[in-house]
Amino acid sequence: MKPTLLILAAGMASRYGSMKQIDGFGPNGETIIDYSIYDAIKAGFGKVVFIIKEEFIDNFKSIFEPKLNGRIETDYVFQNFDLKQFGIDEEIYREKPWGTAHAILSGRKVVKEPFCVINADDFYGYDSFRKMVEFLTEEATDSNYSIVGYKIGKTLSDFGSVSRGVCKTNDGDFLEEITERTQVYKKDETIIYEENGVEYPLDFETPVSMNFWGFTPAVFNLTEEMFREFALANKDKPKAEFFIPLIGETLVHNDTATFKVIPTDSQWFGVTYKEDKPFVQASIDQLVKDGSYPEKLWN
Repeated sequence: MKPTLLILAAGMASRYGSMKQIDGFGPNGETIIDYSIYDAIKAGFGKVVFIIKEEFIDNFKSIFEPKLNGRIETDYVFQNFDLKQFGIDEEIYREKPWGTAHAILSGRKVVKEPFCVINADDFYGYDSFRKMVEFLTEEATDSNYSIVGYKIGKTLSDFGSVSRGVCKTNDGDFLEEITERTQVYKKDETIIYEENGVEYPLDFETPVSMNFWGFTPAVFNLTEEMFREFALANKDKPKAEFFIPLIGETLVHNDTATFKVIPTDSQWFGVTYKEDKPFVQASIDQLVKDGSYPEKLWN
């Protein structure tokens, strides 16, 4: 059974200023999602599921269906505010959805095979998809999951601070904890994270999460239980978000599951800020020149 690729594409890009999920970055207007799906097909994924807002459906279908028809099975699920589906009868007002871990739950009715989760607006590189397929087909169990660990020095923006989940691993390269550092940036030749106004250095090769996770469908029931508790505990906090690292932390600390941290040397390209776009475009152009991707991706 080929694994499934679950793409988180429901969020609006507040710092970027537009819907970067469907913005063009390749030589012929290819989106970052196009490159992720291209790499996923090459690596051996059998299906792609887009997690989107319902109002995005026509845009997404018009952009991706002509390219993917006959290449890979596709499906669409909606992240919404309906809490009754999780057994919560209480009305809780929100302006934004509940976060990335809540988004994963949107796929629980259509994903029946081992799967990985990625962000729509991150360029991950083929190596990560290849290694994730190997893990999902050979090592994944209902108590052994994974996360791709990127070197922090290959994940930063030149145009502002970013948030990164810094991974601490044991001697067997399994996750012990993830610490969210919300202000990470370059300063001269050093990588810094700032906390309470104090600067701390980080090693270039420190592994960080870029939201590239591998699971089996067993995680849905575990996550649904966690989400119910989280939603009720944060009903008076409209900005509280239920993030994927909370799944990892909870399952590891409860000895419910392990997470193998899969290392990669891939360069991550991000479009956190509008100013990042020319750099991402130039990076993709160079990969095309190097032969990593065809100039016209879907010919």
